[in-house]
Amino acid sequence: MTSPQSGSSGVSTPGEPRSVSEELSGRRIPIGEYLFAALAAGIGIYVLIAANYIRIPISSNTLGPRSFPYLVGALLLCAGIAVFIGVRRGRLGEAEEGEDVDSSVATDWVTVAKLVAFFTAHAFLIEFIGWPIAAALLFAGAAWSLGAQRLRWAIPIALALAFTIYFLFGRLLGLSLPAGPLLDWMPFF
Repeated sequence: MTSPQSGSSGVSTPGEPRSVSEELSGRRIPIGEYLFAALAAGIGIYVLIAANYIRIPISSNTLGPRSFPYLVGALLLCAGIAVFIGVRRGRLGEAEEGEDVDSSVATDWVTVAKLVAFFTAHAFLIEFIGWPIAAALLFAGAAWSLGAQRLRWAIPIALALAFTIYFLFGRLLGLSLPAGPLLDWMPFF
């Protein structure tokens, strides 16, 4: 008696490799992986097209201002294509087995709403109270929303972090972070 060949019956034994179509037929379609590949490729195409609109000064040497965007756009496009090909061949990412994630617990929408409210308030308060104070409120509010045990420490840490970022990015790098009417009267702001 001879055993049937696994290729002729269409059933593979546990040790035999299966084709990609057999692998994918038993699984769901990896939409997230395809979306990621399309997004990466799309951003790469956008960067390549947008780089054409960068003006090149006459005094530019051989490597002009378009070189880096062309490189980044090409790498993004190649990465998107590579991910797409890898997903088609069945190379899917492993599902993360987060050690601190409990999938049986529902999303805490109150915490999400608090964080969205503090972020929205930050965006609107920058004009009225300035970036450092608005950022400190955002940082302290986020700490409170996420369950900071010692709020009396979270507030001074948020203030220190906001002013450190303001001085590093606003003063040293020259970015436009408005001090606002509350701090404009101080000479070092």
